[in-house]
Amino acid sequence: MSAALETLLLRAEALLARLENMLPQDALTEPDWSASIAFRYRRRGPVGRLDPVRHVSTIRLSDLREVDAQKERLLRNTAQFVAGRQANNVLLTGARGTGKSSLVKACLNEFADRGLRLIEVDKADLVDLPDLIDLVADRPERFIVFCDDLSFDEGEAGYKELKSILDGSVAAATPNVLIYATSNRRHLLPEYMKENLTYTHTDDGEVHPGEVVEEKISLSERFGLWISFYPFTQAEYLAIVAQWLRRFGVDEASIEAARQESLVWALERGSRSGRVAYQFARDYCGRIGLAAA
Repeated sequence: MSAALETLLLRAEALLARLENMLPQDALTEPDWSASIAFRYRRRGPVGRLDPVRHVSTIRLSDLREVDAQKERLLRNTAQFVAGRQANNVLLTGARGTGKSSLVKACLNEFADRGLRLIEVDKADLVDLPDLIDLVADRPERFIVFCDDLSFDEGEAGYKELKSILDGSVAAATPNVLIYATSNRRHLLPEYMKENLTYTHTDDGEVHPGEVVEEKISLSERFGLWISFYPFTQAEYLAIVAQWLRRFGVDEASIEAARQESLVWALERGSRSGRVAYQFARDYCGRIGLAAA
């Protein structure tokens, strides 16, 4: 094949790819809604689809310790939503491993028998959020669109779509859809030191953020309910360890004996989070089970 012909074929392929992206895409098709209580939205090429989650997390509200205030607020909001009452979109923020995602999953299990369903969407696919909402608009179930570990870099497309759906778009979310998102930071866009220069000061000493800062705060403010999570104290961490060990069938004497070892485990990881407590409990139960065998 000559170099000229090869170049022509490459250009033709590039042109066809561009034309393909310009053509109308197939509509998002409905999944088998009876296959699961949770679904994951995935984009495969030009078309997205909803896949049932075959093995849904079995975590319950009773499994989550030392987050009672956060649990009560999310539970109340979700109960209002399932009952057809007014409820808010929710942003769960704070320290890593403190139970933000687990709390959302536990709420799903709590209300699934009353028609609550969950659709997990990656932030890269939030550009398809309007199509997803249109798909479920006429369904009798109540849907939580769940965005885990949400944050955006400058210029990401999903940011604008999420902002419009939350508040301000003519194509607003339908009454049977709420958005729950978790993030390690309250302001979902990165903030830079130079942006402090855009603040203005009035004669009476008041400080007002500039336009750049206001834009970055505006997305978080569109969530009607903010639920904050904080790092656990040593006592709270030990209580969570004990909770998980009991859940795995460990007797009280062994739980007491595991206290020091669980503290070393947390020290090695530099964190006393609920996730670290759960990981220790799994490791501990696995080791004592193997030793007994």
